Amino acid sequence: MKKSRIFLVLLVCLIGQWGMNAQKVGSSPEYIKALTKEWEGERFKDGRPRVSDALLERLKKIRIEEAWGYLRGKGYNNQYEGGWKIIHPEGVMTGRVVTAQYMPLRPDLNQYVKLQGAKEKRDTIGGSNSWPIEMLVKGDVYVADGYGRIIDGTLIGSNLGNAIYANSQNGVVFDGGVRDLGGLLEIEGFNGWYRDEDPSYLQEQMLTSINAPIRIGRATVLPGDVVLANRHGTIFIPSHHVAELVISSEVVALRDEFGFQRLREKTYTAGQIDTKWTSEIKSDFLNWLKNYPDSKLPMTRKELNAHLKKNNY
Repeated sequence: MKKSRIFLVLLVCLIGQWGMNAQKVGSSPEYIKALTKEWEGERFKDGRPRVSDALLERLKKIRIEEAWGYLRGKGYNNQYEGGWKIIHPEGVMTGRVVTAQYMPLRPDLNQYVKLQGAKEKRDTIGGSNSWPIEMLVKGDVYVADGYGRIIDGTLIGSNLGNAIYANSQNGVVFDGGVRDLGGLLEIEGFNGWYRDEDPSYLQEQMLTSINAPIRIGRATVLPGDVVLANRHGTIFIPSHHVAELVISSEVVALRDEFGFQRLREKTYTAGQIDTKWTSEIKSDFLNWLKNYPDSKLPMTRKELNAHLKKNNY
């Protein structure tokens, strides 16, 4: 009898431990913090880095090529994806990423996700594709790995599109399909990068995780990354690199402006400008910057001077 009681206690402990270690749908704040451990700034309650609104706004003016070049220089070679259809192709979108992963429907796994979602106090009345939307806050971008599926895998229509915009005041990047594009076009301020449209609804696809690492085409994306999306593609920037990427790219734009001006003036040849600058050209650039109006600088004069000093201009 004593042995039976001991066995029963051990069994209860094992079951309890299994429950504690059960795979969640939404990543814990601790896991997100571990994924983004190099970020040293403010965070949201869910653990995602809170990159400032000011940086997100400045990032809109950065070219994809400049962001791509900076990240390649830091060893991040798989952060770009192109080949999108865009709801408003003239638009530029930046924001903090909330990730979601979808897979082809498998009934037993889908049942587990629904039960686990209920334990996490998620809305079980509607479809699980609404769960990431409920988590969005202003400035977020909903990024979903729909593995390129279009038919029977459309992740949103106009109803969910309106909900996304109401929560985030932003848009989406979907490696998958959308439906009711006409309705999505009518949501003022909303934009989306997606693979194609289809009238079918979501029925052969299921949500499996929220705020976990995902793949978008050839890019690896983490929750809390910052996305820059425009007509030239999408690039996903690790949060701890955003600030330096922005100011480095802004200085590159100033260098280009200086170089174009000097070429028009025929001060230097194209070969001189398009290669490593001599000390004479570098000195000319620094003097040119001193006379540049502060009101037209994309950064503060203090930020600019600190960057130039750090990079030995």
